Amino acid sequence: MSAAPTPPSEDELPTPLVRNRRWIPRLVWVVPIAAAVIGISLLIRNWQNAGPRITISFLSGEGVQVGKTLVKYRDVTVGRVSAVDLSADHRTVLVSADLSKDAASLLKADTQFWIVRPRIGVGSVSGLDTLLSGMYIGLKTGTAARLERQFVGLENPPALSHGPRGRELQLHAARAGSLGMGAPVYFRQFQVGRVIDENLLPDGSTRVTVFVEAPYDGFVKPETRFWNASGIDVRLGADGLNVQTESLAAVLAGGLAFDDGPIEVVPAAAGLPGEFTLYKNETEAMAPPDGDPHFVRMRFAQALRGLDVGAPVEFVGVNIGSVVAVDLGYEHQDRSFPVIVTAKLYPRRMGQAYEALTAQGTTGSEETIAAFVGTLVNRGLRAQPRAASLLTGKLYIALDFLPASPRVAFDSSMRPLELPTVSGTFQELEASVGRIVKKVNDLPLEQIVADLHTDLKDLHETLNELHTRALPNAEDTLSALHRTLDSADRTLDGESPLQRGLTETLSESRGTLQAVRELADYLDRHPDALLRGRRPQKMPQRPAAAASSEAKP
Repeated sequence: MSAAPTPPSEDELPTPLVRNRRWIPRLVWVVPIAAAVIGISLLIRNWQNAGPRITISFLSGEGVQVGKTLVKYRDVTVGRVSAVDLSADHRTVLVSADLSKDAASLLKADTQFWIVRPRIGVGSVSGLDTLLSGMYIGLKTGTAARLERQFVGLENPPALSHGPRGRELQLHAARAGSLGMGAPVYFRQFQVGRVIDENLLPDGSTRVTVFVEAPYDGFVKPETRFWNASGIDVRLGADGLNVQTESLAAVLAGGLAFDDGPIEVVPAAAGLPGEFTLYKNETEAMAPPDGDPHFVRMRFAQALRGLDVGAPVEFVGVNIGSVVAVDLGYEHQDRSFPVIVTAKLYPRRMGQAYEALTAQGTTGSEETIAAFVGTLVNRGLRAQPRAASLLTGKLYIALDFLPASPRVAFDSSMRPLELPTVSGTFQELEASVGRIVKKVNDLPLEQIVADLHTDLKDLHETLNELHTRALPNAEDTLSALHRTLDSADRTLDGESPLQRGLTETLSESRGTLQAVRELADYLDRHPDALLRGRRPQKMPQRPAAAASSEAKP
């Protein structure tokens, strides 16, 4: 077994050589210094590229998340939500967003922000991409020159954006109907645009903004008429049932249509380019201009159940106005309650008659018109309620000439003019029926019924006597007649003795007549036979050849 090695002593150990290298620590600090320089440069670059921070006030912050919700302009990300806080009064939600430097020029004073959520309507579908990517804040820049950092967000999307090619038009109407954002706009049943905005004006009317795409915007002219094409137009006329609609989308979500109207039509009342009137339907849109209305008043002494506001007023069968009010008056003299009907009339609907009256100066001032109406009243012009439909019971006012009506005093100084009236045809029919019923009630119906009962009783006794006495005798007579006819039939039968005797008698008579005829012929040839008697007849001689042939066997 070998012994363990002996460790060296301190004197035998080598002395270490120490070398001074001062540059090694400098190389170690290069990496953190470089990282710090890069970080500082990135901070400087981010600071230089950083855009403005804006604050948007919303009523609700549903779906908005810090660091995730984006701000987009034309589907391009221009910022990100950095904070969501409540306002001091706790009524709104303040959303802070950091935008890119390039988006600073978009922050006009009238720039609009709204939260884009999925919206599904009958006529349009929008925001479905947010189901996967999440909701975001939409941005629509304005046109103001002043920049802003504080904004009030919209709860609903603003007017729809559109391309640069086309025209944006303003339509004015009393009611918008069933129109909605994105509703189609048609020209001769071809979609050429859509509704991009609708607003309620301070006066209660509606302003609808539509965009007509190019090149179809060239069809929009000063005389163009726009109308509401929503729903289905059903008409029953002489040519049958007529159903008209623009499209299924217009039926469900509403729509507009336009076409060329009369040449004399001007744009909307303001007369501004790009502003038009929106009519309720195509018939009203394409009608000639009505002009200024004239109001008249009519006083009826009978009830007018079935006469509604909007009922037509016709002049000799032509619609020239409508009823605007149906009120109840009171007469102190006879304590009656007449029905007062106010209507507005459009003289221009009279067509050529209006042009002729205008040429004569009749349609000038109100005094001239009143004097002309007084002339018509003297000729028998009266207002009369008439039934528009027997099924619905609706009434309309007819202005017609009734020369047989009694003369009335007409006050041409009243405003509005009050036209004389007569009872309606339906009321006259009711009065006639009432008079007939009164006459029937005045008849002695009980006495007539009693006499009729007595007559019926006598008739019943007569028929009973006829049945018991006359009918049996008639049956015996018919039986005897039947036997007589049977006997005559047997007598006239061809095999009966009478028939055979008649046949033989006729044959003998025929032979006698034949003998008389031969005697007459003989006497005509031989008149002396009456004295000398009948000559003996000679046998005719036959020829020899015939005799010899008969002799031979």
